[in-house]
Amino acid sequence: MSFFESLLILLLVAVVLLQFSRRLGVPYPSMLAIAGAAVALVPGMPYIALDPHVALALFIAPALMDAAFDFPVGTAKRFWLPLLVFAIGGVIVTAACVAWIGWAFAGLPFAAALVLGAIVAPPDAAAATAVLSSMTIPRDTDTILRGESLFNDAAALLIFDAALAIQSAGGVDREVALHLGLAVPGGIALGLAAAWAAQRLRRFVAGTLGGIVLQFVQTFLLWIIAERLELSAVLAIVTFAMAMARSSPGRSSTRMRVQSYAVWTVVVFVLNVMAFLLMGMQVRDIVREMEAGHLGQAIGFALVVIAVVVVVRLVICFGFNRIHAWFVVRRGEPEPATVTQSLLAGWCGMRGLVTLATAFALPADFPQRDIVVLTAFAVVLATLVVQGLTLTPIIRWLNLDRREAGHGEMIHLRGKIAQAGLSRLKDITGPEAELLRSKFSIERTAVSDETAEQSLNAYRKLALKAIAAQREKLEYLRSKHLVNVEEYNFLLEEIDWRELSVLPADARRIEEI
Repeated sequence: MSFFESLLILLLVAVVLLQFSRRLGVPYPSMLAIAGAAVALVPGMPYIALDPHVALALFIAPALMDAAFDFPVGTAKRFWLPLLVFAIGGVIVTAACVAWIGWAFAGLPFAAALVLGAIVAPPDAAAATAVLSSMTIPRDTDTILRGESLFNDAAALLIFDAALAIQSAGGVDREVALHLGLAVPGGIALGLAAAWAAQRLRRFVAGTLGGIVLQFVQTFLLWIIAERLELSAVLAIVTFAMAMARSSPGRSSTRMRVQSYAVWTVVVFVLNVMAFLLMGMQVRDIVREMEAGHLGQAIGFALVVIAVVVVVRLVICFGFNRIHAWFVVRRGEPEPATVTQSLLAGWCGMRGLVTLATAFALPADFPQRDIVVLTAFAVVLATLVVQGLTLTPIIRWLNLDRREAGHGEMIHLRGKIAQAGLSRLKDITGPEAELLRSKFSIERTAVSDETAEQSLNAYRKLALKAIAAQREKLEYLRSKHLVNVEEYNFLLEEIDWRELSVLPADARRIEEI
């Protein structure tokens, strides 16, 4: 079976698993982890070898770009302390603990053991987000969980790059020290320069298919250029994405944003599927070639590492919560987060794409590569299955499910937005303004008044009935060859946008899983 055929089969299986995850409330990465483990048991699956640099660019660059673009700088400033503790401190402590275990018990050189620590240190927010998107937890906790993924990935990848460079060179010589000293500031400078150039190039491709293609091209190209210059590709991508995000909302078109978000969501999902497929292939060959005694030792070592990464995460989250609360209460302020919120954050420590990609990217001559790769996959599988499948019950058990309160908050926010539209039209006269005022008034009052909600539903039914008639007319015109293909697609798109503007929020949102 070829790699392409294997990928098609796994994508089909992934689509089926997603339907189960949606109905069971299970994070889709947990399902992918189970599918990846199943791949290791399927005979005839091919082994695909990728260059380590290609693997990192392929899997890490788009994931980092997607996460960094969606996380606003203002949020990072507001939650700088927990993000610093969880994403930087948590990653460093976890990597150090795992490195000591790898050095003391597996006989790895310390630099190689630190590489293993960096591989398994960063929690992946994808599994947590998959659950949190269907539930509502305290807003601050939700923001920190989603935001730390970006920063802990960056921190872990910086440690990974430094430790791998030291391991490959056999120590810290002058060349390695120069590389490590210039990598961080050089990567940030390169990201800012690339963002400056991309912002000026964007106006030539805005609103076009080429503009979306360019987003991927510039992401991979920036990563490759940073690596060729021996700068931090991670920081170059993160800096570039956050700089672009600050200037994009006001300058990019609605159409471009809708298409871009949809494409990026699909691409990142497919990359997750590919990562689990490739890792499953590697693990199958590693297990097959290991002697029974050596395999038993590797499994025991992997179990110890799993326990360490879970416990360290819980200790850091709980410890920071209590220490921070003590200082805050002494100042006479209310606690920013409860103990239950810290326990939830501690349990949201599933590992995912970054761990898989960095393990896959290890060079062939890396010390005890088989044990390192097997341990990385075991950590991903154990955390995604055990923690991922229990996350929803734990949220309920900790009484952190705020779906009812969250619904009320959304009603309040919608009312504010509708009122803003009415205020802008306040002093404008004419039939067009009256028509818009009538629509916005219905939307504003519908969020809190049952009678007005019935009026809004009646408006939607009438509008959808008229839009259906427009679709029928367009199909009739096409059947009579009164419109060509280009005209048909253009008119159909106009009708689609008209319908999306009428549909309620739940009906016009494409589910991520």
